[in-house]
Amino acid sequence: MRIPAFRRLWISSIVTALGSQLTAVAVPKQIYDITGSSAYVGLTGLFGLVPLLVFGLWGGAIADTVDRRVLLLVTNVGIAVTALLLWAQAFAGLDSVWVVLALLSLNQAFFAVNMPTRQAVVARVVPEHLLSSAAALTGTMATFGAVFGPMLAGALLPVVGLSTLYLVDTVALVAVLWAVWRLPALPPLSGRTRRAGLRDVVMGFRYMATQKVLLASFVVDIVAMVAGMPRALFPELAERAFGDPPGGGTALGWLYAGIPLGAMALGLMSGWAHRIGRHGVAVTVAIGVWGVAMVGFGLAQSLWLAVVFLAIGGAADMVSAIFRQAILQTATTDEMRGRMQGAFTVVVAGGPRLADLTHGWAAAAAGTTVATSGGGALVIVGVVVAVVLLPAFWRYRAPTEPAPEP
Repeated sequence: MRIPAFRRLWISSIVTALGSQLTAVAVPKQIYDITGSSAYVGLTGLFGLVPLLVFGLWGGAIADTVDRRVLLLVTNVGIAVTALLLWAQAFAGLDSVWVVLALLSLNQAFFAVNMPTRQAVVARVVPEHLLSSAAALTGTMATFGAVFGPMLAGALLPVVGLSTLYLVDTVALVAVLWAVWRLPALPPLSGRTRRAGLRDVVMGFRYMATQKVLLASFVVDIVAMVAGMPRALFPELAERAFGDPPGGGTALGWLYAGIPLGAMALGLMSGWAHRIGRHGVAVTVAIGVWGVAMVGFGLAQSLWLAVVFLAIGGAADMVSAIFRQAILQTATTDEMRGRMQGAFTVVVAGGPRLADLTHGWAAAAAGTTVATSGGGALVIVGVVVAVVLLPAFWRYRAPTEPAPEP
């Protein structure tokens, strides 16, 4: 927090973390209100995943070849404009699933370029031995918004209506633009900017293929998120299992807040993070706990027990996220960092969106209990198989802090 550039980015994320979560609740809620189907809500995963795949990888390559400050400004403006358009369609009462999904895709395209750029900026302004602490602080603030944003959404929905949630997110993005404007210029270390093309993306994949630890960190997170993230079922569970009225209520907010609540609690106590050297072991164990928690969530019969299991899963996911981000930052060179962050964005943000699709369809076919608990069991099996096949990840240790100069 003593580093001015990081501090400004971190403080600006307080407001925007809340605003972005209002939209994250509003989109699936609006679609469920229009259709009454979790299968349609699951389509948000598909429409969010495709732009993440395309623009996440390309955006990482762009972040390695241009001034990262300028790229952050452009993409944040794009995110704000699409949030404003989401408000306009909801305010006008269009009630079109396809308009909402199209705007979601556009929003995610800008997000997919923005996220790897933002993370690559952190790696430029924070010393290497403090990157796990920076990841913990960043993750804690993101989970702060993910806890209180959904709870705020649940409280506001019956009072101000769904369209206002989109509008608040639009206004909140002004805080990010202010913080990015205050950053110094961040061109490539070579000093030469250029256009990024397909060749740059391919070079990123070739680099990743040679870095087994990085590859494994992506694989285990894909397993955890695709098999174990049940958020597409929250609107259905809130209404049919936990007693929310059709217009939305507090149960929906608590379900969305459960995972980030546990993550935030863990993040607030994350001063120990820089003392953990066995990053691969920490990630593997954390993902196993996440799987167990999702099994418990699927079997829970009361709202509060369900939230407890979600919070346990959130705490485990926070541990995994801290050390996966630290692995990525320390095991990657700066000229490849944007591309690896792009792949990280595709995995971290794309995995849950793919899970939205699979869980929505699985619940429509077999019920919510099978979709949630069965997914948690698959996480446990999948992470064990992944570590057996990629043992270098289990053995990975963090670099030590440099000795002070005499």
